[in-house]
Amino acid sequence: MTKFKKCAAFIAAAVVVCLIFGAAMFNQGEPEKEVYAESNTVITLQIGNSVMTVNGEEREIDPGRGTVPVLVNDARTLLPVRAVIEAVGGTVEWDENTNTAVLTYGSDIISLTIDSATAYLNGEAHTLDVAPTTINDRTMLPIRFIAESFGFDVAWDENTQTVTITVLEKEDETMETTNTTTPVAAAGSQAANAPVVYMTAEITPESLVKIYDALGFNAEGNVAVKMSTGEPPNSNYLRPELIGDLVKKVDGTIVECNTAYGGSRASTAMHRQVIEDHGLNAISKNGTADIMDEDGSMTIPVPAPKSGASTITENYVGAHLENYDALISLAHFKGHAMAGFGGAIKNMSIGIGSSEGKCWIHSAGTSHDSPWGGEQDKFLESMGDATSSVINFMDGKVIYINVMNRLSVDCDCDGNPAEPDMHDIGILASYDPVAVDQACIDLIYAQKDGDGASLVERIESRNGLHTLEHAAEIGLGSREYSLVSIDL
Repeated sequence: MTKFKKCAAFIAAAVVVCLIFGAAMFNQGEPEKEVYAESNTVITLQIGNSVMTVNGEEREIDPGRGTVPVLVNDARTLLPVRAVIEAVGGTVEWDENTNTAVLTYGSDIISLTIDSATAYLNGEAHTLDVAPTTINDRTMLPIRFIAESFGFDVAWDENTQTVTITVLEKEDETMETTNTTTPVAAAGSQAANAPVVYMTAEITPESLVKIYDALGFNAEGNVAVKMSTGEPPNSNYLRPELIGDLVKKVDGTIVECNTAYGGSRASTAMHRQVIEDHGLNAISKNGTADIMDEDGSMTIPVPAPKSGASTITENYVGAHLENYDALISLAHFKGHAMAGFGGAIKNMSIGIGSSEGKCWIHSAGTSHDSPWGGEQDKFLESMGDATSSVINFMDGKVIYINVMNRLSVDCDCDGNPAEPDMHDIGILASYDPVAVDQACIDLIYAQKDGDGASLVERIESRNGLHTLEHAAEIGLGSREYSLVSIDL
């Protein structure tokens, strides 16, 4: 499953930092500093020494493994960043699927990806002097960018071959914050290992590309962009004018499956006409969107849950899913007549399910040909199970983008939805489908006494939050997250 998480083997394969020291690197004048408290942290590391000091106290850099800082080509000092960041109360997380490291210190978050010269500080792109790389099974990250971004002072003593890192602690700064939440335990809180959800309040083609870039996702090979193609005549599907730049940037194919409830998209021929009428072929790779169940269903297993129990054990998806190497869930977040709300999880389950698969999910695994009459909570649980099966099939090469505009209580599968009575909010993106949906829910609930009241009522009347409860229980993702604005 793709989500930011602590890698159990991360200590064994210690993250190492590539520190470029030149005569001009750290001797360009002292930057103006804020007022800090007197309590500082001073860390020293020496080339060839497996022990570092933290405020004079000796600690093994990589306990029991003897990892040492090394000097490469007389120009680059390599030192383990995990030990440094955790020594000052920060965290280091690793996504092995995308080869991305996420470093958090206070309210600042840095994201760096192997072989990419673009790093992100609080969602803003920066160009690195040296791209992160892997040497001898160690991940090398540029310490200068990290140190300056977190406000650390770094000094190099050529005579003793020692690196000294001084961390000045800000007065009154706390290491944790809490977001506005729904009335569920800990939802939205920024825990130490919480996945990142990026957000922009701008809903434009440019901001959609920007938030994709913030994720640092490497969309290689044949890329599927899963969205709702929208039921005619008046649904609120995502318009090609908004999403076209992103789809073309990743050379993506718009993908969708036929419906199970009738309407204009129940057969491939009619569905193709809708896609053309909605202008989606024009932005899709090779000028053609893919109806993935045109050639029927493919059965994929639901992986064993990390905890709890799955409601369904297999899933029926469009057979063409096997043609894709990576998947971008591009969901229009809104209400839904049956699920209460639709976001990343619905887009990954009902959306990727073939016509047969939609019946299977709605009926919680009791019918291949009818979506009606299933038990509500079991239907909601089946969406989480189905999503886990797709992520597992795609080997975790999935990201999730939710667009919060035209916030009707009705879905894009409704050709005549209720007119939105809530203001547009923005675009959110994450590697964690539960976190990104939870963040959207929290933003809706923040307006529950205002113009979000009707959408909250729709969600609660369908027990929609149970989708997130079950998804978190089976280990699909986290209801805790760190919300990072890319507008700063």
